[in-house]
Amino acid sequence: MKAVILAGGLGTRISEESHLRPKPMIEIGGKPLLWHIMKIYLSYGINDFIICTGYKGYIIKEYFANYFLHQSDVTFDMCKNEKKIHNNTCEQWKVTIVDTGENTNTGGRIKKIQKYVENETFCFTYGDGVSDINIIELINFHKNQNSIATLTSIQPPGRYGAIETVNNKVINFEEKPKGDSGWVNGGFFVLEPDIFNYIEDNDEISFESDTLVKMTTTNNLSAYKHDGFWLSMDTLRDKTKLEELWVSGNAPWKVWK
Repeated sequence: MKAVILAGGLGTRISEESHLRPKPMIEIGGKPLLWHIMKIYLSYGINDFIICTGYKGYIIKEYFANYFLHQSDVTFDMCKNEKKIHNNTCEQWKVTIVDTGENTNTGGRIKKIQKYVENETFCFTYGDGVSDINIIELINFHKNQNSIATLTSIQPPGRYGAIETVNNKVINFEEKPKGDSGWVNGGFFVLEPDIFNYIEDNDEISFESDTLVKMTTTNNLSAYKHDGFWLSMDTLRDKTKLEELWVSGNAPWKVWK
């Protein structure tokens, strides 16, 4: 099974970092967030990736083109114009990078990789979110639903602490509880190839507000509820949180050995 990852947006809400590189290439623990997402899928046996690029997509291409150099010790012989890579780290990845346009919306990006997916069920997610979701359980859930698409629904953490009161007296503080019982789209989809029939050939099509809404009218969209860890890196605050978790040695999304 292939995994498609969106990595082409402008990332304007974290422009302090994204003005230099695509948001999925912002580093957590010295590795791009994109690397972390791919490691999650690899831990469940999915190693064939299609990456939809756009804004500064050449940075993603250069990263994978020089992956050995990024991960290994290397000796350069300047007189002989030779290089020798030591202790190279080999990831069992096959990576297809597709330029889907700098200003293309999410639905348009997915439509542009149809020929690379062919007639297969595939995974799909955003290039800015990590989770400890069990991908195999998600895929099995999708198969049992007999739907064209399954999204992972999550309850995002609150931005502020909450208080509990009785008779106008505060009796408890809760630090940043989960959302107000509302479930939202957390990415980590499983999609059937029929999904392309729901996406118009138009760069302005939004996968979320156009395609998914359309699918609800035909009863072909399922939701897999995930109660575990999930975080999208939308702001510098989110990046700092992810970095702190990684440095602590207890990053919940690190499901690989």
